[in-house]
Amino acid sequence: MEARGQARPDAGAPMGEQRFPRWALAVLPLAAIVAALTGLALFGGQTLPERAGPPVEELAVERTVLRPGEIELSARNTGPDPVTVAQVFVNDVYVDFITPQRTLGRLASATFTLDYPWQEGSPALITLVTSTGVTIEHEIEATVATPEADAAFYATMGLLGTYVGVVPVLLGMLFLPALRDVRERWLRLFMAFTVGLLIFLAVDASLEGLELGRVASGAFGGAELLVLGAILAYLSLAALDRHLAGRREQAVRAGAGGWRLALMIAVGIGLHNLGEGLAIGSAYAVGELALGAFLVVGFAAHNTTEGFAIVAPFAREERPGLARLVALGVIAGAPAILGAFLGASINNPELSTFLLGLGVGAIVGVIVQLTPVLRDQAGRVLHPDSVAGLLAGMAALYLTGLLVNV
Repeated sequence: MEARGQARPDAGAPMGEQRFPRWALAVLPLAAIVAALTGLALFGGQTLPERAGPPVEELAVERTVLRPGEIELSARNTGPDPVTVAQVFVNDVYVDFITPQRTLGRLASATFTLDYPWQEGSPALITLVTSTGVTIEHEIEATVATPEADAAFYATMGLLGTYVGVVPVLLGMLFLPALRDVRERWLRLFMAFTVGLLIFLAVDASLEGLELGRVASGAFGGAELLVLGAILAYLSLAALDRHLAGRREQAVRAGAGGWRLALMIAVGIGLHNLGEGLAIGSAYAVGELALGAFLVVGFAAHNTTEGFAIVAPFAREERPGLARLVALGVIAGAPAILGAFLGASINNPELSTFLLGLGVGAIVGVIVQLTPVLRDQAGRVLHPDSVAGLLAGMAALYLTGLLVNV
């Protein structure tokens, strides 16, 4: 006889039916999908008729390096069919070239070194001719020698990133004492001014990312990378906010509440400045950036407002320590240095688009966190004070942006 209270192995299942482990219910369909896709990859093409029409040949030039007497192109096959480069012309003149491989498969890349005595400042139209007669053109608006990536080069990038990133943000943070004695109404206006700054930064980075996405090769995505980076940054910043909010009750140091918002703002601005540094570094690498005092002053005026945005949450908090303020300034400004390094060294549109997406997503996350601060006594987000602050913030960045000419 069966002992009372002892569950039967097949209790709850129909008679004669064997219960599968739950993990097997997910593994079996996955194995079937992998087997089907593998079979299609190996044998599917043999069962289909040959494609009619000429091959689809596409090449995208991802990077150009100019040295005295030669032009180096890095090209990638973004089409479905192999591409064989047979001839190269520069300004309708046939040139000799060296390459480790003339035939590029799907998504394969190769470097082509062209023997051409270019003249500084003159345009160059490069035409790649494939073995089937298809022509692929790449235009260089003005030929300028690509800077060598030596210690002096990276030192210049470091100084440039410091001048346009760290220094302006720290200067903008000097507004903190002026915010101490303002009335509640003015404080809401200042916070709305901060949100206006961030909205302009998000729109500006989005437009720049979409433009980069259009000129990218498309092999790894264009505008999709902008959206992917934005979603990733937004979710990461939301997770960071939840983490900081969970620790807020345990924080005993003065300024804990303001510190959370200020840190969120600094992270968002820092990711935006990373994209800004990318643009500066890539422009410098191809000789399109005039490193004049006016440009540095223009960027400084443009980015000083970002420092004001960081310290605004401290207006009603106890005075934060100097170390915290410096840390916030570095978080917001130092990514411009890293961006300048990457932009000058890699100059990859896909990477730049993705990093700009990170900046957009982070800034949107900060805007969401700051929106409740704008509410008045009636609970309205949009009221005369907040609308005035939003418009003033966007106008400030627009006007200071006119000083920057990259």
